[in-house]
Amino acid sequence: MINYTDIIEKAWNGYDPSRRIARVEDISPLVSTNHVYRVTFTDDDIIIAKLSSFGKYEHFKEDHRIIHALGNNLLYPFENLLAKSLLKNNRVYTYHYKKGKTDAWVVFYNPSRVMQRLPRRLDEPLIRSLGRQIGKFHLACSRIRNVLPKSSKTLRTDINTLQEQLAQNEKKFGTRAQADLLRYHCEQFLRNRNKCNAGSFEIIPVFIDWNIGNFSVVNKHELYSRWDYDWFRMSSRMLDFYFFSRVVSDAGDKTVFSYLINPLNEERFLLFLSEYHKVNPLSANEIRFLREVYRFFILNYVVKNGDYFFAEPYASKLKAEAFDIYLPSVDRDFNPEKIIAHLKIKEA
Repeated sequence: MINYTDIIEKAWNGYDPSRRIARVEDISPLVSTNHVYRVTFTDDDIIIAKLSSFGKYEHFKEDHRIIHALGNNLLYPFENLLAKSLLKNNRVYTYHYKKGKTDAWVVFYNPSRVMQRLPRRLDEPLIRSLGRQIGKFHLACSRIRNVLPKSSKTLRTDINTLQEQLAQNEKKFGTRAQADLLRYHCEQFLRNRNKCNAGSFEIIPVFIDWNIGNFSVVNKHELYSRWDYDWFRMSSRMLDFYFFSRVVSDAGDKTVFSYLINPLNEERFLLFLSEYHKVNPLSANEIRFLREVYRFFILNYVVKNGDYFFAEPYASKLKAEAFDIYLPSVDRDFNPEKIIAHLKIKEA
């Protein structure tokens, strides 16, 4: 058994051994393999610790460096939106623990102030408001994209990694038919990425996982605080939209969840996109790329990394559904042309 509290204490001693920890409480949501802790000191000050073993330490460190620069450079009204990582020697402090088979990393945050949570099911005025807010937030991220540190992760490199893993040991992904299905969808993603000219899309910070438990709002449902950076990356803004379709879906937020393509087809998502498009116009190729965004999400986060990120039994359930439901639905059940027509987008 891994003593996570011991790792947190070692991480803090590497940061500031002069301050003593009184207690460490696990406040993890228990959906992922990542752990979140409330650390209370003997003087009653509190910080939040995030411990992860998902992905690579180098990417974790790189992402938090970018997120810190993003949070520091966002202007009003988003200047205080992101949770602040603790700095040491003017750099985001991360701790890498490696002993035996245990490989984990830690970052510390100031606690986020949480205001209102969105309801589990949004009404139309809320959907419209959220569409406008996200349009403004993406614009704010776009304006500072050129001053952010570079990222080594790309959609192509992640898909290439999956292809390499399939070539090395297809049995880890299931049967021969399942491995062949993954190969087909990897090839389709790369082919359609080129058809959509996705290489020309603007690269901005995207958080991908916009579950309503990851952000809070204030006043006229304006974004107030955002935390949980598990799937953060620099990429096309379109990577955020599948989760927004889930947030505004008729089913609403659910405790037992799946990653069906259906929310992308709902009228409620069209309403969200209409308001977003008024603030931050979308192109026809970006809308077409929504299909590939969904395909990428299933291939990369559910299949390739699902066993490492999702806690059991979520990982097994979602992976089985990926083969039986999600991947077969990609080319069959989503028509981006309907959205392009609805938004009255003209071809460039």
